[in-house]
Amino acid sequence: MSKIKPSQGAPYARIMGVGGYRPTRVVPNEVILETIDSSDEWIRSRSGIATRHWASDEETVAAMSIEAAGKAIADAGITPEQIGGVIVSTVSHFKQTPAIATEIADKIGAGRPAAFDISAGCAGFGYGLTLARGMVVDGSAEYVLVIGVERLSDLTDLTDRATAFLFGDGAGAVVVGPSKEPRIGPTVWGSEGDKSETIKQTESWEAYRNGAPDKFPAITQEGQAVFRWAVFEMAKVAQQALDAAGITADDLDVFIPHQANERIIDSMVKTLKLPEHVTVARDVRTTGNTSAASIPLAMERLLATGEAKSGDTALVIGFGAGLVYAATVVTLP
Repeated sequence: MSKIKPSQGAPYARIMGVGGYRPTRVVPNEVILETIDSSDEWIRSRSGIATRHWASDEETVAAMSIEAAGKAIADAGITPEQIGGVIVSTVSHFKQTPAIATEIADKIGAGRPAAFDISAGCAGFGYGLTLARGMVVDGSAEYVLVIGVERLSDLTDLTDRATAFLFGDGAGAVVVGPSKEPRIGPTVWGSEGDKSETIKQTESWEAYRNGAPDKFPAITQEGQAVFRWAVFEMAKVAQQALDAAGITADDLDVFIPHQANERIIDSMVKTLKLPEHVTVARDVRTTGNTSAASIPLAMERLLATGEAKSGDTALVIGFGAGLVYAATVVTLP
């Protein structure tokens, strides 16, 4: 007979608080048009994006994360010392080690929590949320801070007509803690590595170090292939998440998809046959694609504007480079 004691955590987990940070500089499409041959009308019609935020030198990955984390912790009504885990999802922290999560944990005054980074692209928030839920239910942490943060302006080729207008910077954070009732549903997640070339970094850091190419690596994508995959395959994953949670589209109050492209969002709404009463996040219009930060940033804005309210049932889904995806149903804090 095993002598190992069973884990003793909370029966369930929930999102307790949310916070966000958008850099102070707002970049309209006119700035993007200085380096590509396009038009404001074309950019808006293709993506829905009118503006995005770009970080200054002082608005580092850590600095933006700390601002978002402070808001989320305050919103959750706990102290930093109570945080037992810090999970940071990002692809734009350029130090291989140490994890930026350890620096953030120290600077917010969290003490000595488990702290680590994950790289799951635009699905990173969903991955982090799933790990945090497991930690709370397992009992390894009572409260876990999940941060999605990006400085994608550092990885944008401003001469690439297909991607120059897409990306923005920012940080979004949530605190996950114990619950007596299910408030975070089962996660439907996975990967399709055979499609990994459709969204990628142009060159490896090793190639850049060795002088080929001489241009700093950027993010590139096969736009049409990504669009088709997101529209057709991710709508199926979203439906699977609803099924796993035991609800239907009629039970939803809010839909918060990754803010990649408004055309993708519109297509998913149509395919899922979401009722008129469901509020749909469209933060992409003024924030652009912020990868791992996009879902928590969109969530924070919906709650701040009153378009969504505490207790609402929301479907969240992220998808991107890998290709990876994660979808779940949550109760908004």
